[in-house]
Amino acid sequence: MHVTMTVNGDEVERDIEPRVLLVHFLRENLGLTGTHWGCDTSNCGTCVVQIDGEPVKSCTVLAAMADGHAVRTVEGLEVAGTVDPIQQGFMEEHGLQCGFCTPGMMLTARALLDENPHPSEGEIREAISGQICRCTGYATIVRSIQWAADHPAETADSTLEDEDVKA
Repeated sequence: MHVTMTVNGDEVERDIEPRVLLVHFLRENLGLTGTHWGCDTSNCGTCVVQIDGEPVKSCTVLAAMADGHAVRTVEGLEVAGTVDPIQQGFMEEHGLQCGFCTPGMMLTARALLDENPHPSEGEIREAISGQICRCTGYATIVRSIQWAADHPAETADSTLEDEDVKA
């Protein structure tokens, strides 16, 4: 079957088998390996991407179901060399250890902040409750998302510029 979708702002068209999962389509057909495939049961959430701005577990979605929709992966968070505040927050607050769950956490966090720019700690924890992190204990992930909420316009480039001014 033929599918057309927008992935990270670019239109892509491919002929695929109807049974191909979105996670495999992204990784194997498009080479977007930032989307991780973890548990094979849809429990872990490492495969979260956004479809039309909503976080979804891409291991539960057929690529054919994304036909005509906009898909965003972790690679799509950075725009024109500028990292998303979520990415910066994970760097600032050490929101990752092994990094396996991080792409899915970041996309869930971005969707949360797009809907609610100033979530409470409880709202953050609820938003990421469908994802498993075996390393961090979630405290640094929550702080990373709070950092991004407090610095919506912050970028790595502006942080570097600020450091240059201080030097």
